Amino acid sequence: MLAVAVPAVLVPASTANAAARPGAVDKATVASFGRAADAVLTGRTAALLDARKTPRIATQPDRKVRLSAGVAKAEKAGVSTLEARKKRLAALGEAYTGADTRVTVDGTRSLGGRAVVQITETTTLTYKKIRGDEPGTTGFKARHEVRFAARAGGTWELTGITSKDAGPVAINAPTVRKAVATAGPTPSAPRASTSWPARSAPKRTTSGYNYAAMAAYTEKYWRSYNPAYRKFNDAGGDCTNFLSQALKAGGWKPETGSAADYRKWWYSSSNQSDSWVGVNEWSWYALNSKRVTSLSNVYQMDVGDVMQMDFDGDGSKDHSMMTTYRSRNGVPYLTYHSTNTYRKSVASIIASYPTAVYYAYRT
Repeated sequence: MLAVAVPAVLVPASTANAAARPGAVDKATVASFGRAADAVLTGRTAALLDARKTPRIATQPDRKVRLSAGVAKAEKAGVSTLEARKKRLAALGEAYTGADTRVTVDGTRSLGGRAVVQITETTTLTYKKIRGDEPGTTGFKARHEVRFAARAGGTWELTGITSKDAGPVAINAPTVRKAVATAGPTPSAPRASTSWPARSAPKRTTSGYNYAAMAAYTEKYWRSYNPAYRKFNDAGGDCTNFLSQALKAGGWKPETGSAADYRKWWYSSSNQSDSWVGVNEWSWYALNSKRVTSLSNVYQMDVGDVMQMDFDGDGSKDHSMMTTYRSRNGVPYLTYHSTNTYRKSVASIIASYPTAVYYAYRT
């Protein structure tokens, strides 16, 4: 069963009733675009599954749309990287038994025999019970731009698909950023180890903060947005803005002052401190204010704790996320915006970014 919702389509008026003309885009063509994207993304997800089984197989692109030779080659190579990622996950004690990937077409622009389609992918994966205390599922919503080119006979080729989100790649994304040589140690926080198992680091319950409230807020708004706050998806990413909201929900009190002063942390109806939205600035504030301490290993994190990543190892942190679940066996699961993701295990993130630099904070 294919679930492709097609809203109002932005196409030239002259093409509205001219589906037979090469390069014309009508609602039926847009639906074909959605099916093509759905098939590609479902194929990526299936590569991660234990025994390669999935409860829903996407409808293959119909005769109206096919993959270009370049995309077909790239997807074949990408599936190989995902299968390698699956092996890394298995070594870390994680697997998925089922999945569901669905695509919504958000908008289409066409001109001169080419079409650019904005889509939203919603994927849910079911955790295999290996340790026995994994959560039921993990999920994410991701935005993609998919490009098509008209061919003779009224057909189209899918010529490219690009992620539109900041933050860590989705678990079924076949490519990751390559690490580069670091220019030197970061001054704001010590690096956290990713080795398993980690020594015990029990969390104090006398801090005055409500960690359950932090997690509940994060899991409530992971794929929607609290209308009381601005979004920053198109201004560098929403991850730290979302983290700050959750911390405030759990009892962090604002400290007002200059927006540029990293020793301050606040949000108002018209502005916010740099530390509220900036990854590095948040780290500087959190450590300077003594509201956090650094953990030596990412597996020591508990509910309400924070992990940050430096994708490229260049000394500048790139992403913030909160721990919203911890298994009895000591595996933290993280929920965040950019890409909007629910209960993704630390193991899954490490398997996707084995050469990244990680920072873990006890709140």
